[in-house]
Amino acid sequence: MAQIVASTAAPAPNPAKRVKLTGRAFYESIGSPKVIVAPMVDRSEFAWRLLTRSYLDEQRSKELLAYSPMFHARLFREQAKYRDAHFQPTKESLVSKEKSEATPYLDGHSEIDRPLFVQFCANKPEDFLDAAQYVAPYCDAVDLNLGCPQGIAKSGHYGAFLQEDWDTIYKLIRTLRDELEVPVTAKFRIQETPEKTLEYAKMILDAGASIIAVHGRQRHQKGHNTGLADWSVIRYLRENLPPETVLFANGNILNNNDIEPCLTATGADGVMSAEANLSDPTIFAKPPPQDQSSREYWRDPHNAGIGGYRIDGVFRRYMDIIYRYVLEQEPMTRQPLYLPTDALQDTTNGCAPVSDTTPSNGVKRSIEEGEDEEDDQNDVNNSAKPTKTSKKQKKKHNKSGKDMAAVHNPNLKSMQGHLFQLLRPMLASHTHIRDALARARAGDIQAFEHVLSMVEDAVKEGLNEEYASLHNLNSKHPNEQNESTLHPTNHVHDTAHSVNRESSDAARERCKRPFWVCQPNVRPLPEEAIKLGAMQLSKKEKEALAQKEMEGRPMAVATLAEGTSQAGVSKSSLSAEEENDKSVSQLVEKELPREEALACG
Repeated sequence: MAQIVASTAAPAPNPAKRVKLTGRAFYESIGSPKVIVAPMVDRSEFAWRLLTRSYLDEQRSKELLAYSPMFHARLFREQAKYRDAHFQPTKESLVSKEKSEATPYLDGHSEIDRPLFVQFCANKPEDFLDAAQYVAPYCDAVDLNLGCPQGIAKSGHYGAFLQEDWDTIYKLIRTLRDELEVPVTAKFRIQETPEKTLEYAKMILDAGASIIAVHGRQRHQKGHNTGLADWSVIRYLRENLPPETVLFANGNILNNNDIEPCLTATGADGVMSAEANLSDPTIFAKPPPQDQSSREYWRDPHNAGIGGYRIDGVFRRYMDIIYRYVLEQEPMTRQPLYLPTDALQDTTNGCAPVSDTTPSNGVKRSIEEGEDEEDDQNDVNNSAKPTKTSKKQKKKHNKSGKDMAAVHNPNLKSMQGHLFQLLRPMLASHTHIRDALARARAGDIQAFEHVLSMVEDAVKEGLNEEYASLHNLNSKHPNEQNESTLHPTNHVHDTAHSVNRESSDAARERCKRPFWVCQPNVRPLPEEAIKLGAMQLSKKEKEALAQKEMEGRPMAVATLAEGTSQAGVSKSSLSAEEENDKSVSQLVEKELPREEALACG
């Protein structure tokens, strides 16, 4: 990922009209991507897309497809303020449907943010087309959201609540197919039966969608009732749609090891990740070769095949992207990521360990050779000093002191939510980090730097404990090595013990890593949520379930719970040991991203 450099070349006069490819020809023209960052409300913005791409080499980064967050077509059409707050291809206001000759800024930048699909929710063809025409010069396709299952989509009549209104869907897609300069695509959820889903998909393709992305869950599967996605329905579509159909699969992707099984099981052309990408933006990256040491990547000392990218390294890289591309300033100078063996290295020549935090596709590392720790500390101290605010700067702030430009920048607005999701594995045990992050506000970069320093301290402590445990283990006689020393508390445990392989516990065991390593947040299955009291069935549903159990016929909770009341089911996603701190727990619950609302595309 090369640093953005303003082009000095004059634009070509009367550029030729963009050639519009469709279907598989279009898919191949954008690199036939196998992995896709899903559209997520307020979460798949430029900086996060770039962070995800940064863990791939230069070629694979271009072959990764990313969707924008979902935008509201009518608001995007009517309000320049709304457009500017969500989509920023240049620094100018997005008031023209023609491609601007201004220097590229963020969204849709041809060198670092492509291929890119921009997603809208809409229910009127004129709104959808007008909104799409504003973004078409800066993206590869425009996508129609037919998957959002939330209440706001129901009241606004869009997303998954259009799925009974086939005439409207057909008009929306056909209008863009006929009149937009880039292809139109659609993302939708499966329906009650494979046969109905197939009929639905055929209608969408006949309307003119070049690519379909299929979420293997039905509309009612959200929140505690999310359950498992049904890959078999996606396979059914693959086998019954024309072979030239380009199809993406979405659902059940927890980590990188799930990608190939999904491709095999579904026959899809590509795999899309939403929530797992939020917890681990390295999900599409392969681990570095085992013969290469890495400060960013942790390997289980008991099983070299188990590993993951360190949270502190991902946090640093995210901050560097915010500095370099959003704020357009040099990132903070930092020491290399910590390893317990650093203290054992010979430092008599005065050389510090070499940092390996350079992204694999070329993002400039934020620490340069020759800068010592004292200079670094001076930079930190100087940057932390309060500076006098000019009159011009004061105009940017409202009465509460907020930087309004930062508040309306989608990349800065999303930082806190992203970090709550990324740091989730450590927040339950490191509540001081949770509290500091809860207080951080959009645009307050020093507050996020403070959180980063706390995270780095916690990771250092965890790594030291791991190293000490291994050292004690190696110094003991083999007869003294018991099960507890072979598997320290922070490490990944052997999953051979008795676990219900159909439960969410099995998935947690499979994905579990130390708290300093990126890992997915695994939801309880609906049946488990009911037993835990996190989800409640209505009286009628309970009676039906009891009747089925008496008859010896199990009923899938995912089917039973359609229309289940969600009132009062929200619980803290933190551990039970934190329940005593009610006020802080409620604050964190408020700040944590609501996944069921984020990944609704």
